[in-house]
Amino acid sequence: MRNVALIVAAGAGVRLGGEVPKQYREVAGKTLLVHAIDALAAHPSIDAVQVVIGAGQEALYAAAVGDRMLPPPVLGGETRRQSVANGLAAITADRILVHDAARPDVPTEVIDRLLAALDDHDGAIPVLPIADTLARDAGVLGETVPRDGLVRVQTPQAFTAVALRRAHAEWPGDATDDAQMVRAVGGRVALVAGDTRLEKITFAEDVIALERRLSPPLVSRTGLGFDVHAFEPGDHVMLGGVRVAHDAALAGHSDADVVLHAIVDALLGAVGAGDIGQHFPPSDMRWKGADSTAFARHAVSLVAAAGGRIDHVDVTVICERPKVGPHRDAIRASVAAALDVPTARVSIKATTTEGLGFTGRREGIAAQAVATVRVPETI
Repeated sequence: MRNVALIVAAGAGVRLGGEVPKQYREVAGKTLLVHAIDALAAHPSIDAVQVVIGAGQEALYAAAVGDRMLPPPVLGGETRRQSVANGLAAITADRILVHDAARPDVPTEVIDRLLAALDDHDGAIPVLPIADTLARDAGVLGETVPRDGLVRVQTPQAFTAVALRRAHAEWPGDATDDAQMVRAVGGRVALVAGDTRLEKITFAEDVIALERRLSPPLVSRTGLGFDVHAFEPGDHVMLGGVRVAHDAALAGHSDADVVLHAIVDALLGAVGAGDIGQHFPPSDMRWKGADSTAFARHAVSLVAAAGGRIDHVDVTVICERPKVGPHRDAIRASVAAALDVPTARVSIKATTTEGLGFTGRREGIAAQAVATVRVPETI
């Protein structure tokens, strides 16, 4: 038995909004379409996955699937039935699962139930009971509709290839799904238990719920950063990407931005990625005089690569001079921009050491940063 999954992804998906059809909306690191592809392709009984796409979606499809080994996509038609028919013409199979790309989370157990039901049926569909009261909409509340004997129909829908091809050959018009066509031409279609994970993605709130379900659980990690730079002759210091006029500069291989350097170490620490010296060695001449904003953005990229999210950064600048207060808002905004987070997630404070130590003697500036980052609990 050769089992092929046929994914219909030719629609415009306009109700969800956005700049691309909803099947190309990215959720939890992959498009809705690719979530469906991967779920079906991973099932041990599925021998191949064929995708039907809309005209003009070739570039979106290629970018979404990347280097996955899939047959070339088939162009769909003006209706769903035409799209399925085009897909059928491109495949050779004994049993076919027709699936909507708008249902990206496909449980293995549902596929098992569908294929088992085909042993003695022409088709099988996953269904869920109706829990809500049903009523007619007459502008005002109309009569209720008995829900006994009613179910909600989902996909994938599984069929013997003979039954599905016959239905498409004999059915005279359009159809919202293939099961009604198979049934109408005399086929026996079994009902198997569906799954709430197969709910169709239609509105923005559906995307939010899917993101929460598919994203790995996050845990909070805290990183601590500390940096010191001595004064040298000059006319300004860099603090959090802001040029602050002063009667001295800070000595350092880069721009000696003590605030950003402390933040970078805090972010790296939160995701276990070493320290700033490992990523930007002082011995490397590429970083001589470099803008430390680039260091911060690199740290942000490492947090993102780890699947993390920056929740908050708190910095304490320790010095007698220059005064940080007049520049606090500008520094806060600059740091937030460098980290690509809202300003509300950045705190900038300043203190002195009451004349004690090297900062008290005005020999330099120190900064301490604490970064709170949420990351997948697997790292």
